Amino acid sequence: MSRRGAEEAESGHKLAAVNRFHQRYCASEKWRDLMVGEILPWVLEGVELDGPVLEIGPGPGLVTEALVRYGVADLTTLEIEPEAAQRLRLRYGKRVQVETGDAAAMPFPEASFAAVVCCTMLHHVPTANGQDRVLAEARRVLRPNGMLAGSDSRTSLGFRLIHLFDVHNPVDPFTLVERLVAAGFDGAVVDPAKNRFRFRATAPPSA
Repeated sequence: MSRRGAEEAESGHKLAAVNRFHQRYCASEKWRDLMVGEILPWVLEGVELDGPVLEIGPGPGLVTEALVRYGVADLTTLEIEPEAAQRLRLRYGKRVQVETGDAAAMPFPEASFAAVVCCTMLHHVPTANGQDRVLAEARRVLRPNGMLAGSDSRTSLGFRLIHLFDVHNPVDPFTLVERLVAAGFDGAVVDPAKNRFRFRATAPPSA
């Protein structure tokens, strides 16, 4: 691996473009129905979205679209791919603040958001250390008592095939609570399901 590649891996940057099948699937009505119709309502159950909300890794913007429809008035997205970020800017204009950057080194001050949403993004971070840095950054930018809410997929043969030649670094849901606690969160909960899991964690109250 080149020096640049090693630095990108350490920082949490994606090292490979999403393959064409994966791109088509993420833009498909099947994935839209699953993500927006089933997964996202499960992820956001009981989550307050009244304050500033940050979405990490919006990709094609399905979750972004749903959050706008849910009436989130102060929504920021952080996308590492410049072209994907630009598409979101053109689509939403001033309704969504779209930032280009690395979730392992977020360009936001501490305690900027009341909630952070992270859906099917962590497995695209190529190292466990990079994933842990994303979690630590989510904790840093949350206000006291703010909530991180997210989901990801559990690994399977089909999941691996979709990610052929992509970055594929699945998260073990049974060790994620420990990792969230290590990142500084309180009240970490992980709910595994057949093919996926959701996670919740809360930033500690101010001293």
